[in-house]
Amino acid sequence: MKVLLKEDVENLGLAGEVHNVADGYGRNYLIPKGLAVKATPNVMKQAEIWRKKAEARRAQIRAEYEALAEKIQNVTLTFKARAGESGKLYGSVTTSQLADALNETLGTEIDRRKVGTEPLRQLGEHKVVVRLSGEFQPEFTVVIEPEEETESEAVESTEA
Repeated sequence: MKVLLKEDVENLGLAGEVHNVADGYGRNYLIPKGLAVKATPNVMKQAEIWRKKAEARRAQIRAEYEALAEKIQNVTLTFKARAGESGKLYGSVTTSQLADALNETLGTEIDRRKVGTEPLRQLGEHKVVVRLSGEFQPEFTVVIEPEEETESEAVESTEA
């Protein structure tokens, strides 16, 4: 089935392009969601208009991502966590915690699935990637410091 994309579709193409897709994919997903229309001669006349609208929208999104990427690169987050003698944490700093702290610092709504790849489990300084898009993947710095034990905890651990 030939379809004309009305919007950018990840792993398929950009708005205004004509693609051959499986019948079921076009009929059950692309067309009902408003992402594409069946490519007919009348619709092909509208392709240029959609292409221009999509290019303008992509330029706007690119500018937003550029500004956000610059802000993200200047961020340094500090976490305190309990750790053993070797510097290995007793838990971890999860991607959810990283995303929440980043969103709070920047006042944004970045999805936690786009922040980092796995939890941090060591003390020290780490670089964490934020996958905004294929083109923009800025890194920010995370510093994990050891949590200081209070004197009562230190006394209890020596008595035990």
